[in-house]
Amino acid sequence: MATADHDSSLELEYARMGGSAASGQSSASREIWLDGDVLACACPDCGAPMSIRLWLMVADCWRCGASIELTEEEEKEALRLLRQQEEKRQADARQTQQAVATIAPSMLRKPSPPPASKPPPPPPVARKPRPAPPKAPAAAEPPPLRRPAAMRLHPGFRARLRKARQQGVWRYFFDELLRNLPAWLVSLVFHLVAMLLLGLWIIGPEEEDLTITLATSISDRELEGGLIAPDPEPDAFEFEDPGESELLKPATPPSTGISPELEELAVKFPDPIGGLPQLSQLTTSLPPSAAGTMYAGRDPALRAQMVEKQGGTSYTEAAVARGLKWLARYQNEHGSWSLDAFHLAPRATGNETGQGGPSDTAGTALALLPFLGAGQTHKEGQYSGVVLSGLQWLIDNQRSDGDLSGDGIGRMYAHGQAAIALCEAYGLTRDERLREPAERSLNYIVKAQHPAGGWRYEPGMAGDTSVVGWQLMALRSGTMAYLIVPPRTFAAAGRFLDDVAVDARGSRYSYMPGGGPTPRMTAEALLCRQYLGWPRERAGLQAGVDYLERNPPNPRRPDIYYWYYATQVMHHMGGSTWERWNRRMREVLVDSQENKEPHAGSWAPRGEFSSQGGRIYMTALAICTLEVYYRHLPLYREDVLHGLTQD
Repeated sequence: MATADHDSSLELEYARMGGSAASGQSSASREIWLDGDVLACACPDCGAPMSIRLWLMVADCWRCGASIELTEEEEKEALRLLRQQEEKRQADARQTQQAVATIAPSMLRKPSPPPASKPPPPPPVARKPRPAPPKAPAAAEPPPLRRPAAMRLHPGFRARLRKARQQGVWRYFFDELLRNLPAWLVSLVFHLVAMLLLGLWIIGPEEEDLTITLATSISDRELEGGLIAPDPEPDAFEFEDPGESELLKPATPPSTGISPELEELAVKFPDPIGGLPQLSQLTTSLPPSAAGTMYAGRDPALRAQMVEKQGGTSYTEAAVARGLKWLARYQNEHGSWSLDAFHLAPRATGNETGQGGPSDTAGTALALLPFLGAGQTHKEGQYSGVVLSGLQWLIDNQRSDGDLSGDGIGRMYAHGQAAIALCEAYGLTRDERLREPAERSLNYIVKAQHPAGGWRYEPGMAGDTSVVGWQLMALRSGTMAYLIVPPRTFAAAGRFLDDVAVDARGSRYSYMPGGGPTPRMTAEALLCRQYLGWPRERAGLQAGVDYLERNPPNPRRPDIYYWYYATQVMHHMGGSTWERWNRRMREVLVDSQENKEPHAGSWAPRGEFSSQGGRIYMTALAICTLEVYYRHLPLYREDVLHGLTQD
């Protein structure tokens, strides 16, 4: 999540450059050198050394993220350096071979041994006379014959032979085999026989609704490359057994302190002047229906099939389940989450690390998004009580003009994220109690838009791409839930994106107008373009996706903000581009999830600006990224539900 520090640092950098061209442009006077076997040049923005990928004709800066394209002269210079290095290597190899050819004959000749000198003869040894044997007495008997020590039988072995003669050879053999058989082998044979008997006892399955279990351990489902072991290591993660958890079952009353009188009152939307509705005291007669919307993949009857079809695995689903369990543990008593004080939650140990900046609104909104992404609502699912109290806290803290930002860092950031949570909860359940709070939040975004089409930290400020992305996603979440947003708001946002594009095609984007392109802002802007109607075949979108693919998830340079937006862009595009990105993304995120208490199931805040959001922010975005297979349906693939069944 970008912050005010990020904003000011970019403005200072832009001022230092004096409004120069984008960092992606090359310079004719740029010096190229060889650092070992790596071609390098200086970054035009920050001066740091940039590694050159000659086959792509580009160079990337590790410090500021700038990317440049080599000119023809620079390419010739790079090739000259490489040829010069190769010629030097060949000359060194020839010199080494000549030296070996000169030295080898002398090394192969064996040195002649020195003449052996005869040792002096040993001195004569005086022999002692052999004593005469004593004469045995005439009456004495000769001593008995004894076997040599090597031929004598051990007393224990002689006892075994006697026992074998008494019991019989075969009985004695089996008795000895059982007596020396290891205990683990006996247990193995016993359990194999028990499993065989249980396998022969077949019970027909009962007819019941299809559900999904959010399990924190890996199952024996088929993954790419074959079956995984049915019994994973018990110490792989420090989690207790989560138990049976089925979606679409009647939710138990939440233990949040709210009186659960859900069936006593009919739906009657209260007068807006009288305050907002209490979710725990009203019910709705409208049936939940997300079918036909972008949320259809979250349906428990389709979700497992979507995971398999879109490239997920049981590893990604187990990581999601572990993350949700960790988030639920750090919910505050009144339903909120704190970015900076989650270690003080009722079920926290107090030893947690990774606190972010102060913003309970942002913490609550970000924590709710992965629960909603998994199809968990305030009406259904094992975390229904968690979602219920979180939504109620947002509604209770919404101002009369619809403002959800609260007190803390990133006011419009927090409002946009909270608006997404309210709109998604309404779209998933059609609960009329959520309509007015969601509509108020969208109206606040519409009124806060700058005349140039953007949004920033406060209403009416000139926009930046980072804040614009969250507001546009909130507005699109509202339209997915069939709430009304003025078309002129989307049109103005499109004009702002034109202003932050650094090329005519709109393939790369900067943080603010006039700045240089970055992968992070390009991913966020391209996702906005997709939701604003750009077709898949548009040249700017295709070129932008190629730019993102050259910056895949890298565990040595973590950037969850970039991965969150870029993964959604790639998922909408589909094809081989998505397959390559998905393989890398899921590997990096699953491997980086923590497995030791008290952080087991979370992600440590790593990467630029992650310290502002902290562990709650990092974990929430990581889970949402791993839910990409079903969180939103792909925009350009209308047949994505083809072949899926809800039976």
